[in-house]
Amino acid sequence: MIYNDYNTYLKTKYGEKIYKLPINLPVTCPNRDGTKGYGGCTFCAEAGAGFESLDNMIPVKTQLSRNREYMGKKYHAKKFIAYLQNYTNTYLPPQAFQKVMEDCVGNDIVAISVSTRPDCVGDEYLEIAYDIAKKTGTDIIFELGLQTVNDQTLKIINRGHTLNDYINAVKRIKSYDFAVGTHLIPNLPYDTKTDIINAAKLLSDLGTDTVKLHNLFLIEKTPMAQDYKNHKFEICTYEEYFERIALFLQHISTQIAIERFFARCPEEGCVFSNWGRSWRWLQNELITYLFQNNIKQGVLYEH
Repeated sequence: MIYNDYNTYLKTKYGEKIYKLPINLPVTCPNRDGTKGYGGCTFCAEAGAGFESLDNMIPVKTQLSRNREYMGKKYHAKKFIAYLQNYTNTYLPPQAFQKVMEDCVGNDIVAISVSTRPDCVGDEYLEIAYDIAKKTGTDIIFELGLQTVNDQTLKIINRGHTLNDYINAVKRIKSYDFAVGTHLIPNLPYDTKTDIINAAKLLSDLGTDTVKLHNLFLIEKTPMAQDYKNHKFEICTYEEYFERIALFLQHISTQIAIERFFARCPEEGCVFSNWGRSWRWLQNELITYLFQNNIKQGVLYEH
C-alpha cells in the first residue's frame, strides 16, 4: 500500500462505495463580515470553495435530491455523505444549523460532513450535531480548513485564526467522538518543506481521521492572484509539489486516510490552475512518482 486512500477507507467502514453530495448554503465567513476581518482569505473567491455546487438558495432537500439523482445515474451510487461544503457552515445561527442538519438525514445518508473554520466550532453546534447523531445513527464529520501549520503564513493569507485554534477545535470535536477531516495546501509559497513535515506530525498526533490536500490555484480578482501577477511570489513546479507530497506521506500515520492530493478547479477565471494540467493527469503522474521512488505512507512517522 502506497497510501491509505479515502475510497477504501469508506468502503471498509460502510461496506460499499460511498459518494459525497455537495450542499451549498447561504453563509459567509467571520473574516469576510468584519467579525475577524474583511476580504476573506487571500486565495478565496467570493463563491467560496465549491465549483460544482448548486445555487445556495435551493433548499437543502432539493439539492440532495438533485445530486443524489445525478450520482445514482452516473455511478449507480446508493449510499452518500451529505457534504456542507462552502464557507463556514457553523457560522449559521444555531437554529438554522439544526434545521440544515435535520434536512440532511436520510436512509441513504451514512454521514453528514460539515466544512468549517477551526475558530467557529462552538459547543452549541457540537451539541446539535451530537443530538442528531444519537437520534438517527448518522455519523458526523467536521472538516476543518487549516491550510498550514505555520502561524506566520496564516497571518499572511488572512486566515484570521491560529494553529492553536485548530488544535483546540480537534480536541473538542474528538471529545464528542466525531470524525475530523483536515484541509491543507502543501505548496503555499510562504511555507517550507519543514512546515509540511510538521503538519504531518501534528495531524498524526492529534488523530485526525482524514486529510484533504489542495494544490494552490489562484482565482482572478483575489488578493493572492494580484500578488502573483505583480511577481511577489512564485508557485513551485508540479515536480516540487510531488516532493512535498512525498514528505507529507512518509511522515503521516497510516491510520489517516488521504482524501485527495489535487484540487479540481476550472481554468476559466483562474490566473494559475494546476500547472496547465488536468487533475487526473497530475494524479497519475504522482502515483507513478511515488511508485518509482518507493514512497509509502507512514514510513518516517514516529509514534
